[in-house]
Amino acid sequence: MFKLNRVSKSVRMTALAAVASTAIAVPVLSATTASAASHPTDAQWTAVAQCESSGNWQNHDSGGNGHYGGLQFSPSSWAAAGGLKYAPRADQATKAEQIAVANTLYGMQGGGAWQCASAGGL
Repeated sequence: MFKLNRVSKSVRMTALAAVASTAIAVPVLSATTASAASHPTDAQWTAVAQCESSGNWQNHDSGGNGHYGGLQFSPSSWAAAGGLKYAPRADQATKAEQIAVANTLYGMQGGGAWQCASAGGL
């Protein structure tokens, strides 16, 4: 026959506390990870655009650098991030559409895609 060992109350309470703390920690870690993966806010993109193009969302390559729109997309970046579903060039898209494409590009390349990323805290 098997002899059952009695587990002390303090051991059971310690085990219960460990399980409970794990149950609490997992959602907290998941929430932290989810917020770290979020996109910049519209206000952050507006600050980047203010630096990149003086806030001109319909900027038509006035700097002669081959970049368009408020966030100064190159034609290849605009296309790669799905911008062509909105307009042939960024300057022909709305601010909201440019921000949507910027969020996609941000997910692909991070803030390094913009010279003025630090202006928006990216």
